[in-house]
Amino acid sequence: MEFSLSRTEVNRFEYRSEATSTNDVLKEHATTDAAAWPDLSVVVTDNQTQGRGRLGRVWLAPTGKALAVSVLVRPRTAAGDSIPPNQLGWFPLLAGAAMTRAVRAVVEASMAPVEGVKEAEDPRHEVTLKWPNDVLIDGYKVCGILCELLPDASGIIIGAGLNLSLDEHDLPTLTSTSLLLVTRTAPDPDAVLAAYLHELIRLYRAFVGANGDALRSGLHAEVSALCGTLGADVRVELPGGTDLIGTGTSIDAEGRLNVVNQADGEERSVAAGDVTHLRY
Repeated sequence: MEFSLSRTEVNRFEYRSEATSTNDVLKEHATTDAAAWPDLSVVVTDNQTQGRGRLGRVWLAPTGKALAVSVLVRPRTAAGDSIPPNQLGWFPLLAGAAMTRAVRAVVEASMAPVEGVKEAEDPRHEVTLKWPNDVLIDGYKVCGILCELLPDASGIIIGAGLNLSLDEHDLPTLTSTSLLLVTRTAPDPDAVLAAYLHELIRLYRAFVGANGDALRSGLHAEVSALCGTLGADVRVELPGGTDLIGTGTSIDAEGRLNVVNQADGEERSVAAGDVTHLRY
């Protein structure tokens, strides 16, 4: 694939017909030849053989039906300083917001009025971000994000796996979906990827320009507006194996999810955990 649109968005772009893990490939390049792999370098494939998600989960998809894309960022403030460590938790949310906007644009385009079809008959779909790093369509996962810090802490690899044209038989779980299943049209990989990169870079530059301040950069407001976890009843599987059941209320200045505990009414801030939106 040429990815002519996507290439124009970033400083370096490499498409591979096959890769073990785009995160691993980009991490190796970024650490062994840093000068050749600057800020906003990208590796992408539609055939990832050893993909993984959060919590050590395996991420697999049939060849040609999903995109695995990894973006290297080397965030520095205008003064050349590193982003404060307590703000690094915003990067999965930043990427998730960018992908949510890109996917929403594809879905909304598919819902444009069709001649001879009444508007009420057109399917309406909700595209939201699930804290901290999944993109959902009508509650079904279409994309996951995995961010990893480089060993020398000089940069962050932002990995994303997007289900493009999987059909019902390809889906890895009962709670997954794809752009094809939602829009009933095979998406253009380059157009979707270019939209994601464009949104990611917009949010990234604003965040870095505000010295990693999510409030001042507008990132906090944008993520909060896109996040379907806010106001939802949730179960959070916390590190250590305990569960927190309650209602997601807000995201704090460091990207943590605030949850009002159903058991005692107390609000807790969650920095890491596996979130499930509960349906009663």
